[in-house]
Amino acid sequence: MKTCRETMEFLRAYVDGDLPDGERAIFERHLESCPPCVAYLDSYRATIALARDACGSDEVPRPPDELVRAILDARKGRE
Repeated sequence: MKTCRETMEFLRAYVDGDLPDGERAIFERHLESCPPCVAYLDSYRATIALARDACGSDEVPRPPDELVRAILDARKGRE
């Protein structure tokens, strides 16, 4: 079983449908037993929907990978 932090590292690929079957199964098993991660996933999807509405398009610009890594690294430093 992966931790919440490890599971959330795969969130973007999961939502995009790009997560390989084995990793997707592990992700979904975690979700079955973790209501906080389900809530986080729901809020992530809602954020995507709001961004699409705000942009007036289904194309939501993806943040640069470097920015995502920097944010995740900064969060690690606070915990």
